[in-house]
Formats: sequence, C-alpha cells, structure tokens
Amino acid sequence: MIAEAGLAALWFAAAMALMQLLLTVIGLRSSPSPLRGEGRGEGHAAGDGLGETPPLSQPSPQGGEGYWAILAAVRPVAIVGGVLTCVAFACLIAVFLRSDMSVLLVVENSHSAKPWLYKFAGAWGNHEGSMLLWVTVLGIAGAAIAVLEHRLPERTLVATLGAQAAIALGFFAFLLIASNPFARIDPAPLDGAGLNPLLQDPGLAFHPPTLYFGYVGLSVAFSFAVGALLTRDVGPAFARAMRPWVLGAWIFLTIGITAGSYWAYYELGWGGWWFWDPVENASLMPWLAATALLHSVTVLATRDGLRAWTVMLAVVAFSMSMIGTFLVRSGILTSVHAFAVDPERGSFILALLAVYIGGALLLFALRIGTVKAGNTFELLSREGGLVLNNLLLSVILGVVLIGTLYPIVAAGFGVQLSVGKPFFDKAVGPVALLLTVALAAGPLIRWRRDDWDALLGRMIAPIAVTLFAGVALVVFAADAAHPIGVLPFAGLALAAGLAVASVAPLWKRDLRRTPLFTWGMVVAHLGVAVSLAGMASDSAFTQERLVAARIGAPIEVGPFRVTLDGIAPAIGPNWSALEGHLTVTRGEEGRPFVLRPQQRFFANPPTTTSEAAIATRIDGQLYAVLGKDNGDGRWQLRLWWKPFVTLIWLGGALIAIGGALSLIGRVRRERRSALREAYA
Repeated sequence: MIAEAGLAALWFAAAMALMQLLLTVIGLRSSPSPLRGEGRGEGHAAGDGLGETPPLSQPSPQGGEGYWAILAAVRPVAIVGGVLTCVAFACLIAVFLRSDMSVLLVVENSHSAKPWLYKFAGAWGNHEGSMLLWVTVLGIAGAAIAVLEHRLPERTLVATLGAQAAIALGFFAFLLIASNPFARIDPAPLDGAGLNPLLQDPGLAFHPPTLYFGYVGLSVAFSFAVGALLTRDVGPAFARAMRPWVLGAWIFLTIGITAGSYWAYYELGWGGWWFWDPVENASLMPWLAATALLHSVTVLATRDGLRAWTVMLAVVAFSMSMIGTFLVRSGILTSVHAFAVDPERGSFILALLAVYIGGALLLFALRIGTVKAGNTFELLSREGGLVLNNLLLSVILGVVLIGTLYPIVAAGFGVQLSVGKPFFDKAVGPVALLLTVALAAGPLIRWRRDDWDALLGRMIAPIAVTLFAGVALVVFAADAAHPIGVLPFAGLALAAGLAVASVAPLWKRDLRRTPLFTWGMVVAHLGVAVSLAGMASDSAFTQERLVAARIGAPIEVGPFRVTLDGIAPAIGPNWSALEGHLTVTRGEEGRPFVLRPQQRFFANPPTTTSEAAIATRIDGQLYAVLGKDNGDGRWQLRLWWKPFVTLIWLGGALIAIGGALSLIGRVRRERRSALREAYA
C-alpha cells in the first residue's frame, strides 16, 4: 500500500500544481493589471521599486473580493502541493528501506543485503528516484515561496507561483507518464539487482540532495523573472526579494559541487578531483550562471542597474539546470555519474527544456521594451567591475557549454570525437586568471565612479604580494625537480594577491560594526583564493609513482617512504576485499603510520572497485591505490603525493560559509528595515 499511497500523493500533487496554475491565470486575467492593458501606471510604479501594488491584506478597490479571493487561494494550494510531493518522496524512501521487491524500481536498484544508509540514499540513486527528488525540491521551493515571501507585490508573487507551478506540471507529467517510480512488478523476485558499488558511499546521502536544492532552487529565480516580466515589475524591490533565493541556491550548488569533487577524488581512485566530465560540467554551468546572477542582482537591488541583464541571467541559470538534467538523463553520454536511460525519456526532458526556456525567452523578447534601463554608471566603478566579472563568467560558461555539447552535436553528424581535460584547462585557465584579477579589484572600487590613481593606491598591497609570491616561486622553482607550468605559476601568485585583496574591505573598519554580509563577501572571496591555491599547487607540485611493488621493498614518493608489508583478505557488510598493508614514514625521523588500500568485490551487482587509502597532513595528502597482482609476487601500486590539495575543498567550504553569512546578514537587515517601516 505504501507504493500506491506514494503514487496517489504524486497525482494529487500534480492536481494541486494544475489548480495553482489555473488560479494564477484566472486571477491575473481578472486583475486590473498591465496584462490586460489596464493599469499600466501601477505596474511601472512597482517597477520603480516603490512597491505600490497593494498587498493581499490591503485589497485594491479596482480588484474586487473575487479577484483577491482567487489570489489568496494560490498560497495554500502551493503549500499543499509541496506537502504532497514530500509525502510521495517519503513513500519512495519507505519502499527502499523495506526492500519491497514488488516495486520495480527497488528490484532494479537495491538489494536486501545493502546497509540501511545505501537503501535510504539509494532511493535517489537512480533515474526515477532522482527525478522524484527533483520534483520534491521543486514542491518544497514553491511552498517556501508561498510561506516566506512577503516582499513582492501580491500580483507579482502570484505570477511567480504560477510560473513555479507550470515548471512542476511538466515534471509531474514526466514522472507519471514516462518514469513512474512506484510501478509494481508481478511476480515479485526474491531479491534485487543491487546498487552500483561506486554509489555505495555516504556521499550519495549528501551530494545529490544538496546539488538538487541548488539546481532546482534556480527555478525560483526563473519563476521570479517570469513573474516580474508578466507584471512588468522589474526593479530594485524585485531584486531584493529574489536575492536571498538566488543566494540560497548558490550556496547549495557550491556545497554540492565541492562535496561531489571530493567524493569523486577519494572514491574513483584516479587521483584527480575534476575531470571535466560532461556530468561534472552539468553542475558547474548552473553555478557559473548563478554566480553571475548573484552579482548582477546585487547591482539591481542596491544601485538599480542591469535590469534586463539580471532577468536574462535568471533565465540562463535555470536553462543550465535544465540542460544538465537533460544531459544526465537522456542517455546521450556515458559517465559514471549519468543515469543513462532510453532516448525517448531524454526527448521528453528536451521538450520541457524547449517549452520553458523558449517560452521565457519569448516573454523576455516581448517585454524587454517595458523593462527600464535603470541607473547608469561610469566604466570605472563597482558596477563596471561587476559587469566585467559577469562577462568573464559568461565566457567561461560559454566555453564549458560548447566543449560539453560539441561532441554530442558532432556525433549527430556521424563524427566521433571527444573534448577532454587538456582543452578545458587551456581554454578556461587564462580566462579564470583574468577573473581572479577582476575579483581582486572589484570590492576595492567605489560605486558609481572611481579614479584610476585612487584605485591603484588601494591595490598596492595585493599587487606587491602577487609580485613577491611570483619572485618566491621563481626562486623555489630553480631547485624544484620539475618546472612549474605557466598557469599553475600564475595561479599561485594571483591567489596570494587575491587573498590580500579579499580582506582589504575590512581595513580601517570597526569589525564589530561591519555588516554580516560584508563579512560574507570577504570570506567567500578568500575561499576563492584558497581554492585557487589548492588547484595550482596540485597542478604544480603533485608527484606520482606507478610501480609493481614487491613485499618489503620500499618506494619513495615525495617526502615519504612507502613499504608494502603484505596483502590480506577483508570483509564488509556486502563486500569482500583484498587489502594492502602499507607502512609509511616521512623522512628519517618520521613516525610510521599505516595505509590500507583495497580491491573490493561486490556480488550484487558483480563489480570490482578500488578503494583508495588517503593520509591527510597539514601540507597535503598521500594517496594510495592498490592494483592487480602481476603474478610474480608483485602488486600494482599507484601513489600520489599532493601538496596542499586539501585547500581546494577548504576553499569551497569557505565560499559556501561566506554565502551563508551574506544570506543571514541580508535577511537580518531586511527584517530590521521592515520593523522600522512598521513602527514608523
């Protein structure tokens, strides 16, 4: 009955989304709004950020009780729809935890011998379950808007909820028609096929949900943009309302990408942290667009500039999420991350992509004439710096998008080719370094206009530190065993300068009175510098040894001496393994420690995986992977010494923490402003 209850909840949630959309259409058509060519003055006034459209609690004399009653019904319908999708998702988790082998999805993706954590997380470790998670996050986002959003004029809010319902309807249709997660199988088999062993990791419990909250959270920005275009309400008030939602989605995306990078690093056993895999790119592209949007919406909220650009970026950011969803679920690419399914279901998602994004772009084209230009600014200004930031982010986004889609398009014409890491490193690296320079200078430029000499004065310290770091690297490289490449060299030097520039906005300030969102900006930018230093260090200083190791023979890698003492069997909850026992010492006086890399064997499904053993030290990580037996008493052993590689993920965590501080600071400031207005 649990599966039937989940399916029923899904149908009812779809019905709620349909009702939400219909109420929105009826309410907006019956309103004295610009949609019908009436009350244009009202819409433009709201677009000026004055918020003159009356809230629900203050019915407009033009609207009438029926109009306001319809609009009032949209909020509770959105909340009920969100609750029902959560119920459906809870039912899916329940059938996985119970190992209900009468449900086809459980049979194909689970096994009764799996640990409970992987049964739980395995609910979304497949195509249908992940799509239900997608829709659940969409429902939660819609309900959250209905409950929390009180800054938008009511008509714009309802239009936003209507857009959110329209998105949800398409995905409900996709689930109920093409990807039913609750389909039964008769007769039920005794047990299931199991879960891909590469996914049997605690990372599965955290990485997809955080990534999906980011992915789907961008649908809120998209819906805000559509709602504002429908009501011609693009202005600072709209931007201030949208900014926390964009920031929230961006934080989740940052956490998801950072966690996913480390998961791939330690689980796949290849020693790298980013492969430019198409599915990795599918998560990076929305993050790039969201980062640009986050800066653009700040300009609109605080300086009333970049109105059209902000709306366009909101559409682009969600478009990247949709493209990522299509890439992962269309079956047109091969990846350990992809849920390769039949092309028909991929076509369904492609049709949704065309409808949503094409419709939004058409609406943007039709309404662009009504979106005011906003305030202008000098080229050398904080706004100009943010525009440069956006342009560079857009260039990187374009390169990644083209590099990801080009092999797919070429395959459509019968040409097989691949675009891999060398291309992306060479194409993205120089632009990313320019972006680093813009990132360092941006917070030090004044709003509206600035002076080149004054800016240079504020940039002296970051420039001096960059030059000092460059000279130090040249001296160090003279004694290094391997030359440092140009990009890693520039990355390390610029990371040092960016770190100084990031904290510069705190100079001469009373730190106790510094706004929390300023701290957030500082921490986030510092996180970029830390991550950049980690990436450059990994590229510049990593040492690798691939050897056929004999028992007892020492191997040198970096500052470590590694000795293979022996191979022994090991057993886990649903796997067996051959485990290497490595004794490691650092230098002559180093205290020895042990690493235990494994070759694991899973019976369901039959798979062999390499489980890396990693020793973390303050200056880097020693990474060991056990290979096969050569048959002559030697074992394949791959060792890496990766100086300061952990800075990559430490920087990612700082970026997310900075985003969280900014979000808290913005929300607190707006609450205080609302209270002051209420008591005024």
